[in-house]
Amino acid sequence: MSLEKPAYDAILVVGFGGPEQPADVMPFLENVLRGRNVPAERMREVASHYEHFDGKSPLNDQMRDLIARLRPELEAHGIHLPIFWGNRNWHPLLPDTLRDMAAAGVRRALAWVASGYSSYSGCRQYLQDLERARAAVGPGAPQVAKLRVFYNHPSFIATSSARLQAACEQLPPDRRGSAHLAFTAHSIPSSMAATCAYEQQLLETCRLTSEQAGAAPDSWQLVYQSRSGRPQDPWLGPDILDHLRSIAAQGTSDVVVMPIGFLSDHIEVLYDLDFEAQNLAQELNLNMIRAATVGTHPLFVGMIRELIAERLSGTPAHPAIGANPAWPDDCPADCCPAPRTPPLSKGGSGGGG
Repeated sequence: MSLEKPAYDAILVVGFGGPEQPADVMPFLENVLRGRNVPAERMREVASHYEHFDGKSPLNDQMRDLIARLRPELEAHGIHLPIFWGNRNWHPLLPDTLRDMAAAGVRRALAWVASGYSSYSGCRQYLQDLERARAAVGPGAPQVAKLRVFYNHPSFIATSSARLQAACEQLPPDRRGSAHLAFTAHSIPSSMAATCAYEQQLLETCRLTSEQAGAAPDSWQLVYQSRSGRPQDPWLGPDILDHLRSIAAQGTSDVVVMPIGFLSDHIEVLYDLDFEAQNLAQELNLNMIRAATVGTHPLFVGMIRELIAERLSGTPAHPAIGANPAWPDDCPADCCPAPRTPPLSKGGSGGGG
């Protein structure tokens, strides 16, 4: 595929960001929680999660790896554009990246955001952060157009089902048919979920992924993890830990847990699932297999290239499977409004360090 004189002159990969050493943890959390009335003890509790991983999130390294794989993928398909990388909450920060882009002569960039679903935390907040970064740079800041969300993109579903199948294959063949599948996503406040398509999109992704993986329709459930905020405020549930207790009480022996709402195996996946959920599963005599996120799977890297190519070529054909059409390039004006009180969710649909 050869694209002559593209309407865009750069690719911007936008991540959440994560600390890379112990000294970064508290400043990083202060960035994430700025403007929110979060008790100091809650911040220290979250900071303690990083102690299990020597104070470093794997997220930035995972983003570097993704970009290193995306470059040759684009080149092999005739897309010869530089790739820049900026984060919302830790270095490289978006304003610094946009300054570098302006200095390099970039005028119009396509942004791929590491979030596949629609919610305030997973979509609109990224758009707001991009606009704030452009304002900080000033008149020379490049224009930035965000690529569409991709929860029902055929390549995303294919990648997710491949990850799920690989996890199921870790079970003895005679027990795979009776295993329970628990798809997890970052919980968000119920008030936020009521004004966006987050929950509906997640359910569709779970359905499509389980179908492609050959799972029975009644073998899976969408549950949530990583909630924060005041205990009295309703958030999406059930929580993964409560769900594990419930299925163990019902006599389930094997459970495959897949973090369908996350793109990378970062701290929230590693701590909440591989540490907390796995420890609970062992207490319950429940055999828990954790499926990998899509990460840098070749099919997923190819999906990013496909999203870029469809925008560069201006084609109206946006691939999607399932009951819903592809999400539009430009989000509706009333989509995913900001909550009245800023949420304590760190990412919503793929974020978190």
